[in-house]
Amino acid sequence: MPIITLPDGSKREFEQSVCAMDVAESIGPGLAKATICARVDGELKDVSDIINGDVNISLITSKDPDGVDVIRHSFAHLVGHAGKQLFPGIKMAIGPVIENGFYYDIDYDRRLNSEDLEALEKRIKELVKTDYPVIKRWASRDDAIAEFKDRDEPYKLEIIDRDIPDDGSKIGLYHHQEYMDMCRGPHVPNTRFLRHFKLTNVTGAYWRGDVNNKQLQRVYGIAFASKQELDAHLRFLEEAAKRDHRNLAKTLDLFHLQEEAPGMVFWHPNGWTVYRVLEDYIRERLEHAGYQEIRTPQLVDQSLWEASGHWDKYQENMFVTSSESRDYAVKPMNCPCHVQIYNKKITSYRELPIRLAEFGSCHRNEPSGSLHGLMRVRNFVQDDAHIFCTEDQITDEVITFNQLLTEVYHDMGFDAIIVRISTRPEKRVGDDATWDKAETALSDALDSLGVEWDVLPGEGAFYGPKIEYSLKDCLGRVWQCGTMQVDFSMPGRLGAEYVAEDGSKRVPVMLHRAILGSLERFVGILLENTAGLLPPWLSPTQAAVLTIT
Repeated sequence: MPIITLPDGSKREFEQSVCAMDVAESIGPGLAKATICARVDGELKDVSDIINGDVNISLITSKDPDGVDVIRHSFAHLVGHAGKQLFPGIKMAIGPVIENGFYYDIDYDRRLNSEDLEALEKRIKELVKTDYPVIKRWASRDDAIAEFKDRDEPYKLEIIDRDIPDDGSKIGLYHHQEYMDMCRGPHVPNTRFLRHFKLTNVTGAYWRGDVNNKQLQRVYGIAFASKQELDAHLRFLEEAAKRDHRNLAKTLDLFHLQEEAPGMVFWHPNGWTVYRVLEDYIRERLEHAGYQEIRTPQLVDQSLWEASGHWDKYQENMFVTSSESRDYAVKPMNCPCHVQIYNKKITSYRELPIRLAEFGSCHRNEPSGSLHGLMRVRNFVQDDAHIFCTEDQITDEVITFNQLLTEVYHDMGFDAIIVRISTRPEKRVGDDATWDKAETALSDALDSLGVEWDVLPGEGAFYGPKIEYSLKDCLGRVWQCGTMQVDFSMPGRLGAEYVAEDGSKRVPVMLHRAILGSLERFVGILLENTAGLLPPWLSPTQAAVLTIT
């Protein structure tokens, strides 16, 4: 006899096993019609999932964020349903929820074009108008394999083989009329919930994000609970398209990218002017703030990356080459090299803090499918700096840095700054007392300045907590740019020391910090925030002479 406890504390008793839809119907027909899924003891479930014991339950409708995500997830299945009807031979891979929408990766023998996308959207609209029920069935592993073999779905078979434990658990299969998909769910019980959507574009995507696998086609869509929300987002997308930095770059003759150097920027004279003015501005601010500018090599022996820990943890994102029987990596970050400069002399506690800055050119082997104009590149320059200090100096350094960062962002036209502190993760180096001191130093610094901040529990790096600074642009988009990262690990790993007041040798704390982050990306953010109308001091063309006829 299940006892169901509702969010308001009221209870309902049932004579036998029930499902969430039974609970909704016991409350009223209106709620039953609106219920999309349920949260049962904290876990999202389909309305048809059987409940045998006493549970706490919340019924989810389209007014709940969870309900909207379920709507979006169900639209992904409709891409499969409609796609199978329109494009015989299409193979379905994965179709998750993303921000504001969904996508589905498909394998098809020809490239889908804009006309195909329109036809797919039209067929989806025809399907949802029939208000057909979405039926969930639990199947054994063998039954699911047999189903997908019969339907010739190799990607689903691979998912079962590689990703689903062979422990006797049932697999959820969702039937959309003649189409069937596999998912943990939940999904809407009926397509009447699926009305307000639009398919937006098709891109390439490697299966499982691995360039060694086949490139699939990724169909993107957006979906909302109401027409008003959909229309508002479409207006947002229209404005964002007008501000797309890639289009502005063509109009203003700033830069271009091409296939021979994926993710690497060809700066034109106008764009390079913007870039250099931005770099010179930051350089001047850093000089006034007591930073010493340095320059470190692009190509560094494997041994340094092994000592820093990057070879084990980051090698797949590094460009590696060999010469004269030695292996090298093009640096993906600057920090190990900065420690080498710090280590070249004996440092007294009286000399701390030492602030080393570099406009360091970094290369990271990002997946080709993730590259996006200036926003995601393989070669970029960081306004990077590392501060070597004592634990007692962290608060003052954070205060000074925060003031500098705020002034820079203001000069760039950004006053809406979102600040978050990422605290200790479960796996970390250092003892709790050291972490307590570092986290307190960060929070005390922000509090002393009256900065509002949120906490991201457990999101810090294994080697120390950090502050993340994100900018909100004129369209309300949030861009994470600045960082202040405490590092207890790397200085010790690489032999950094200073002579303390008592004559002993101690390991300094290392603060990784950046204001703009990637200069390339920040130029892209500036262009989109201003729609290309850069402030005069950044504009490559500040005046023009016009003829009068």
